[in-house]
Amino acid sequence: MLTTILVIIVIIVAAVLIYAATRPNDFVVTRSASIKAPAEAIFPLINDFRRWPEWSPFEKLDPQMQRTLSGAESGKGAAYAWEGNSKAGKGRMEITNSAPSSLVSLKLDFEKPFRANNSVDFSLSPSGDGTTVTWAMRGARPFIAKLMGLFMNFDTLIGKDFEAGLDNLKRGTER
Repeated sequence: MLTTILVIIVIIVAAVLIYAATRPNDFVVTRSASIKAPAEAIFPLINDFRRWPEWSPFEKLDPQMQRTLSGAESGKGAAYAWEGNSKAGKGRMEITNSAPSSLVSLKLDFEKPFRANNSVDFSLSPSGDGTTVTWAMRGARPFIAKLMGLFMNFDTLIGKDFEAGLDNLKRGTER
């Protein structure tokens, strides 16, 4: 009886591991919001890391977080490093591309609570009497992330923060 139970457990664990291995190697999380403000009013908030505390939900994860700005004041070459509690973690981001009032691209590197290298794009496009802002993050999904993804939905976890940030941008810029 004990042998049968152990065999069943081994088969279940093997099946979960094999299934996790078949999951996609990359991930993308994307959220968009329509903001009744011109792109020229929204863009500076994204393109300048000194303005991120006004809208980024990640800024509120740790009131004691250490922040270091370097490189250009804004736009391409501006960099932001942080180190905080277990929620905020540790990492660095740098603006790699900046097209006025239309695009801000970032290289985002996490060190803690886990290592990850992702890319982030903020796209702004005219839409009716305002602007559609799209926040997208892309990256590799190593095996451990594939396995964890079977039990938790990363799109939902990360997406709720993106939605909060977009809502903050909306509240801060709408007329």
